[in-house]
Formats: sequence, structure tokens, C-alpha cells
Amino acid sequence: MAKQGRRPGAQAAGSTQTGLVVASYGRHCVVETPDGERRICHPRGKKSQAVVGDHVQWLAPPPGQGDEGTIEKIVERRNVFYRQDDIRTKTFAANLDQLLILIAAEPVFSEVQLARALIAAEAAHIKPIIALNKMDLEEPFLRAWQRLEPYRTMRDAADAAPHYMVLPLSLEDADDEDRDAIIGLLQGKTTLVLGPSGVGKSTLINLLLPDAKVATNEISQALNTGKHTTTSTTLYWVDEARTTAIIDSPGFQEFGLYHLAPTQLAACMPDIGALADQCKFYNCTHLHEPGCAVMTQVEAQDSPHAIHANRYRIYGELFEELSQEPRY
Repeated sequence: MAKQGRRPGAQAAGSTQTGLVVASYGRHCVVETPDGERRICHPRGKKSQAVVGDHVQWLAPPPGQGDEGTIEKIVERRNVFYRQDDIRTKTFAANLDQLLILIAAEPVFSEVQLARALIAAEAAHIKPIIALNKMDLEEPFLRAWQRLEPYRTMRDAADAAPHYMVLPLSLEDADDEDRDAIIGLLQGKTTLVLGPSGVGKSTLINLLLPDAKVATNEISQALNTGKHTTTSTTLYWVDEARTTAIIDSPGFQEFGLYHLAPTQLAACMPDIGALADQCKFYNCTHLHEPGCAVMTQVEAQDSPHAIHANRYRIYGELFEELSQEPRY
């Protein structure tokens, strides 16, 4: 793989070296060393645990035994972002600063899946940004923008600042000014781009990184298969100094939250969580109890703490879902 901005720090073969996981597929990982060299590595043992964004200690093979290294240790993570249904867990990435959830005016986005991704981000203490693409489709975009009203108007309880950043985008005809504005939001951070298929993730990556296709092909060649170009999670550096990273992940249609208990939901839904400590009962589920501060604010008129009916419906459905016994 091509070197990127060589820096000192690599250690000799035979001792563990530091690295960053920049791509993964199955049990294969691409690890980048501090000087920019990239090497295919495998985990020690049967279970693969390293994910994109992980800092690892890896070991080069002895001379004459190929080029592929072994991951010996995963450095403690700041956070990890994942989803879990009732059968399996899918980890997206680790050590994130923010999450860019990309949706589009068409195909019509699922508010339930958006809410699920936001809840997972809140649970992992990762800042989410919502981006609505295809503003060039005037009427569909206006409808979608209206559906996002609960998220655009949601405020933090402490200082009444907007809780979520919601961005309108038109990636198909974006210019350099648009590109610079987006990069400004990513500067100095590691950002995971998340969204269902068909919303413009590839267009966004290519806008920010004209050489992304070349980088993807390099990783694909290293893994010796073209399938990885669409099914792997990949980290790209936006700048030569390698201080700003964007992580592209495969599209998804479902987002399970079985790693959360139903009693955690309110704290991960800011509009509901802001009122939870005002309920009469400390263990209020916000579904049927008398004296529930949350229920009184559902569709409340002229209240700064009003909760949209759709948001409350999603809360109730998720609470019921997470209260079921898992099948595994």
C-alpha cells in the first residue's frame, strides 16, 4: 500500500508496533503505522474484535513468513459505536468524535431508524449531526425538512441551545464552497458517516476526497478482492497531516438497540430525558404512571418542552421492544 506522509515511530520487526485500524472486513484489518505504512493484519485467536478507529499493538511476521501482521492488543477505546439486534452485534467504529447521519429527501427516510441511530449515539456519548441531502428536489425536500422539525427545534435543557445540528445538503451539485463548509465541521475530528443505501454517501466521500476511489482500490487489492469496496468500513484522511478523518460504513436498513435496557431510553432521547426527573415516581416508565411529567408534555400547546407525538410513539415502541426477552 502507498505510504502517506512518513513520520518517525515505526519499530523493528519482532517487537510490537503501534497502529491504527483504517479498514476491516471479516477477520482482515488494514493497520496504518505512525509513518503511514499500511499492513494487512489478523487478530490473534479465533474472534476478531478490532474495528476501524481502533488503536492497536501489532506484530510483524518473522522474515520469510510473508507480510501480514498479527494484532496483539487493542488499546482501550474512548467509545465504540454499534448496533445490536436480538441475534447479533454489528460494530461500526471506535474512538469517534462525531457521527454524521446522512439521510435524503428521496428515498423517504425512516424516522424510526433515524431515532434509533441518534439513541445509539447518545448512549455512546458521541455527538450526532443530521444531514438531509437532495435539497434540489424541492417538494420532497420541503416535506422531509418538515418531518425533521422535532430534531431541528429540540433544545438543551441547560442553555436552550439547539441539541442537534441539522444540515441541508445538495451533494450532486455541491461546489468548492460547499465542500469547504462541510470540511469545517469535520476539522480535527474523526467522523463516522452513517446512513441507508442510496442517500448519497459515496457522493459525499468523493466530494470531500477526490482520491477516495484510489484509496479504496488500494485496500481492495491488499485484501485481494473487489468485494471489499462496498462491504468494508474504511477510514480516509481528509488532510495530509492526518488530523481529520472520515469513516465510510456500509449502508443499513435496520438499527437494533438490544444493547440498551428500556430504562436507558429516556436518557438517550433528550426531549424526554429533560423531563424525566420531574415525574412523581423515580422509576416512572413515562407510559402510564400518574404524575408523569413526560406524558403531560406530549403535544402540549405553547410549551418550550412540548414533545412531538411521533417522538413519544417511537419511545413507547422501543420501550416495548427492549422489554422483550432476546432470542439468543
